[in-house]
Formats: sequence, structure tokens, C-alpha cells
Amino acid sequence: MNSQLAPLSASTLTERHYEMLVQAVADYAIFMLNPEGCIVSWNAGAARIKGYDATEVIGQHLSIFYSDEDRHDGKPWQLIERALRDGRSQDEGWRVRKDGSRFWALVAIEVIRNEEGVIIGLAKITRDITDRHEADMRYDALRAQLFQAQKLEALGQLSGGMAHDFNNLLTIILSAAKLASRTSNPERLASLLASIQNAGERGAQMTRNLLTFARCEQMPSRLVNLNALLDTAHTFMSQVLPKGMSLEMHYAPDLHCVELDPSQLEMALLNLILNARDAMHGTGVVRLHAENRTLAGEFDDLSGEFVLISVIDHGIGIDPAIRSRLFEPFFTTKDVGKGTGLGLSQVYGFARQAGGDVHVESVAGQGATMILCLPAAVGESAGARA
Repeated sequence: MNSQLAPLSASTLTERHYEMLVQAVADYAIFMLNPEGCIVSWNAGAARIKGYDATEVIGQHLSIFYSDEDRHDGKPWQLIERALRDGRSQDEGWRVRKDGSRFWALVAIEVIRNEEGVIIGLAKITRDITDRHEADMRYDALRAQLFQAQKLEALGQLSGGMAHDFNNLLTIILSAAKLASRTSNPERLASLLASIQNAGERGAQMTRNLLTFARCEQMPSRLVNLNALLDTAHTFMSQVLPKGMSLEMHYAPDLHCVELDPSQLEMALLNLILNARDAMHGTGVVRLHAENRTLAGEFDDLSGEFVLISVIDHGIGIDPAIRSRLFEPFFTTKDVGKGTGLGLSQVYGFARQAGGDVHVESVAGQGATMILCLPAAVGESAGARA
């Protein structure tokens, strides 16, 4: 053993040893503040991350590391006040180096007390997590792009089904207009004009549904009345089914409200219906059931009040060998060009983000049931609208 290395114990860890330890840390800015927020010590990590030497910052107020906007909003003083009140404060946000460049910081401020419990200062630890923040931003951007790509794929299938209905509406309008131009009977004319107006209003509603579904921006989470959303969604969701298929929807009249992005819920339901359609090869009935349920761990360890939305098909079922891969992005059993493999991964990602999960029940040759479990916003207003 090297005779120059002496083991450290509590008795040998003097104040000087602690200072040496703090100075040796290069990945974290560790420094002390007085109760007013002025800097009284400075370590090597602080100098590396923030670009200031100790002589330049000792005696300066903490606010020198904040942007003009944050100083104007009083953010540094609010963090100090919170630490003095609660014993600790934490924050993430942009900070400013000596050269004016910005970095994304994870900050913690802890109160320091003497033996009598009197506050004598604050310990501040800052970590530069710019790389992690930028990676998170890239991930969010990629996730949004994948979501939109899947939406556009579904939109193409949806618009194909709606084209048939638009042609029917146009036929009604044109035929009624021709007949109206040939009649002099006021009652007959009024009836034909009413038919034209009704067809036009139905077409306008279909267009609004299509534009709402196609919007590029994601909506913030809000309280959603599921009964209202499902009533509205039935019309355009049934458009993706061929003539030999139908969509039956049965749901309780008093479904709990949920807190989520309604456009993502619509997308998830549409993906489940498309999946059921493909499993049944274009014939039969797809069923959607929704009910309130109190869970106690029977579905993926979820507990509490939930709304369960089930999409049921009577197709070939799910091979147990691939069940564990169902929600992987880009995994698909469909032929090349017939699916991106993003549909079920979007459903799973949405459910987890909403605080729920997706449960799969399937027997080979007897179809499958996909159950979307969404946490209820119990106690919120039932008058929320999707």
C-alpha cells in the first residue's frame, strides 16, 4: 500500500478537506450564498460551467447568471425566497454564461443552518444538462412527426370513404336543384330547398370533422366529455370501413370525463378500428364498447376510477409469438406498403401519456379485444365538451 495515502475518517474530514472535495468536482457548479443571495464561495465546476473566475463573482448576486427576462420576472429572488421558506428549492431553465451564451441548467438550492438552527446561508448546486434538454426536444419533435405521419396515413383512408358520401350529397343537391327549377308548386319548392339545405349542412359538418382531424398542431390536455366525443366521432370513424363492414358503438350514458388531448384520443380510436378492419379482411362488424370501471390491479396494475374503451374484432386473433411486440414502433405483420407499423405504437404512447394503458385479449381464430384504459377525472365537471 502506498504510504502517502491515508484513509479518511470522520475525525480527519476537516473543513479544509470538505473544501478540497468541493473544489475537485468539475461537473457541478457548487457554491455558497448568503441569505440575501450573494455569492460567498466558488468551485472549479462553477468556473468551468459559468465561465467566471472566483474573483469576478464573489460578492455578486445570484441574478447575474439569469437572463434579462428572468430577472425582470423576479425568478432568482423567488427561488431564494422559496428555499428560505421551505428549506429547498429546485428549478430547470436557461442560464447565462460570462460570454453571453446560454445553457440549460438543473438547479437546487438548500438552506444551511448552524447548531442553533439559524439560517447562515444557502448551498447552490447547478448542473449543465443542455445535451439532455436538446435530446428531449429532438425526441418530442420526432414523436410529433411520427404522430402526424400516422395521422396523414389514416386521413388518406378516411377521405377515401368520405368521398363516397360527398358524392351522394352532391347528387341530392344537384337533383333537387334541377327539380326545383322546373316546379311552380310552392310546397314542392320549399321541400326541395330544404333537402338542398340539409345536404349542404351535412357536407359542411363532414368537412369540419375532416379538418379537425387533419390539423397539424397538437391540442393541450383538457377535460373531455367522452359521450360527446364518441357521438361526434362515430360518423367519421365509420368512413374507414368498406361496404361489407359496419361499426357498432355501445357506451354508458354517463361516462366519466377524462383529462387528455381529444385529437390524440380520436387518433388512437381510429387506429384501433383500422387494426380491427384489417384483422377481419373487410367483412363483419367492429364493435366499440365504453364503460366506467373501478380497477384494483387487474389491468396492468392500474388502480382507481377508469374509463375502459374496448374495440372488438372477430378476425384471426393475435399470434402469441408476436404479442410482446405489438406496440413496437414500425413493427407490422402487414404486407409491404400496407402499413407503417405506427398505429398501435401511437395508441400505446397516448395511453401511457394519459396515465393509463392498453390491455390486449385475444384467442387464436376468435378475434381480439383491445382495451384502452383511461384514468377518470373524477370530481370534475361532467359538462366538459370534447
